[in-house]
Amino acid sequence: MIYTVTFNPSLDYIVSMDKFELGRTNRTTKEQMFPGGKGINVSAVLSNLGIENTALGFTAGFTGEQIAREVHRMGLRAEFIHIETGLSRINVKLKDYDGTEINGMGPEIGHLAVRALYQKLAQLKAGDILVLAGSIPQSLPDSIYSDILEQLQGKDILSVVDATGHLLTNVLQYRPFLVKPNNHELGELFHVTLETREAVVPYARKLQAQGAQNVLVSMAGQGAVLVDAAGEVHMCAAPAGKLINAVGAGDSMVAGFLAGWTREGDYGHAFRMGVAAGSASAFSELLATREETARVYALLGESGF
Repeated sequence: MIYTVTFNPSLDYIVSMDKFELGRTNRTTKEQMFPGGKGINVSAVLSNLGIENTALGFTAGFTGEQIAREVHRMGLRAEFIHIETGLSRINVKLKDYDGTEINGMGPEIGHLAVRALYQKLAQLKAGDILVLAGSIPQSLPDSIYSDILEQLQGKDILSVVDATGHLLTNVLQYRPFLVKPNNHELGELFHVTLETREAVVPYARKLQAQGAQNVLVSMAGQGAVLVDAAGEVHMCAAPAGKLINAVGAGDSMVAGFLAGWTREGDYGHAFRMGVAAGSASAFSELLATREETARVYALLGESGF
């Protein structure tokens, strides 16, 4: 079983408008609302690809209740921990203004809620996969991901971490099965600028030297790079297609990689599945479906989806 954890899920309110002006009343021309958060996105794409999984995380207030309803409507299996105070965040994203968004803070997560999460994680068994993805509320220490992996040591559970900064570097000592920075995040860790796939490789190896087993680096229009646990390097240019929505593309890449790995146990196939799912989401209004992923996989010149 694959489990995902989203510490700070959201309602993503995505709006389109003809023209946005500061200091004026701006009216939308289109509105969409989805449950958001990297772990939830990973769970959604895994489900679309036919991979059983469970979404874990925290919800609070009426926004948290709506997140839970929407996740249920999507057909996902979820075991959220509901916090009695505060509100799950709303993230406002201006669709026609690339990268322009306002993200909420999220609720305060107390020690009792964290303990409840640990109790759920204690039920994981050997061979399970745990995905820790995304930001955390300010009420939690940036050691929370590494604290979780420390608790799971010796249980033969594969861990996946998609995070930045100390959330990522703190877990490397626990040899995560997969980490997935993008090229900018990887560059920030080592104070360099990484603009080509070839430039990424030595810094991905540095993360391996610090403990990561597989390092998957997304690079938007430049494609992606995987340095796998056997030391092999896999590179892929971005498949041809029209960018429609970049939100969730990196999460979809993680889901595609895990879907490919759990089915075939082959890093090359897992990498192509990751690239295909990530690109399929970028080419779609919503997160990648199985059919969309299969079409992009074929664009990579490969069979055996």
